[in-house]
Amino acid sequence: MTPPDEIDPKPVEVESFLDHLSLERRLSDYTRRNYSQALERFFDWLKSDLGQCVKIREVTQSDARSYLVEFQSKYSRRTLRNHVSGLRGFFRFCQTRGYCKGNPFHNLTLPKPDKPLPKFLTEKQTKKLLSQPKEKQSQKEGKDFLVLRDLMALELLYAGGLRVSELVGLDYGHLDTVRATVRVMGKGQKERVCPIGKVALATVCRFRDDFAKDASHHSPIVINRHGGRLTPRSVQSMIKKYLRLAELPEDLTPHKLRHSFATHLLDNGADLRAVQELLGHSSLSTTQIYTHVSVSRLKEAHKLAHPRA
Repeated sequence: MTPPDEIDPKPVEVESFLDHLSLERRLSDYTRRNYSQALERFFDWLKSDLGQCVKIREVTQSDARSYLVEFQSKYSRRTLRNHVSGLRGFFRFCQTRGYCKGNPFHNLTLPKPDKPLPKFLTEKQTKKLLSQPKEKQSQKEGKDFLVLRDLMALELLYAGGLRVSELVGLDYGHLDTVRATVRVMGKGQKERVCPIGKVALATVCRFRDDFAKDASHHSPIVINRHGGRLTPRSVQSMIKKYLRLAELPEDLTPHKLRHSFATHLLDNGADLRAVQELLGHSSLSTTQIYTHVSVSRLKEAHKLAHPRA
């Protein structure tokens, strides 16, 4: 079937492309919606800029470049890059099916993506967060499973710089009580050893002795009341609860404790490559983002060393 040449409100090519995303590539409805919005905005702009509909095969790289230049002031770099990615994919789809000869968005130079600085807790805020389960415990008599379990989870996240998935994946066989370390499986099935320190280790051992129904090699460390492995969602809900109690911003996700771990290490003089190893980053450039937020050590060095500080 020969597709229509002109771009109308819902061109056949667009619907065909969106169906291709859903049915053949099996992308999510969220991705389909984002691509649909990107296509709609580009075609609306094209029509308003030229004052008339144009044939898809007549869209040029000059049109694509003009769109990019105009919308840099309207969208964030990330949004614009996502839109262009959708448009590039659409024209590649049209090109392979003979709807157009070239891809006007191919090799188009895009603005560099934004690199937002990671949010993190200060050392004072972290101390306040970690104290919440203890304060809750002091208001009760006897031992409380949830309080000690939550304290253990918070201390492991912060002391080891763990991802939530790594935390809930910990078994007692991963724990080395002599060296105070845990062995975790990170992204890409990369294994690393993380020191957790004597404070977190003591909490883990206390929880194990008081509440663990099974502390064998393959038994999970962080568990629910029934002895089952805790889920990442449960950890997220738990941290939000303690952020609320500590009167700290509730948008600070569990991953922010990992950011805090890295930032505090650098603030206190840790080597960047050592932090890279502890975080399990494959590239040093990924770890370097923390140098932008860890400035107190640099200021202190300047104050001590510079004659006019």
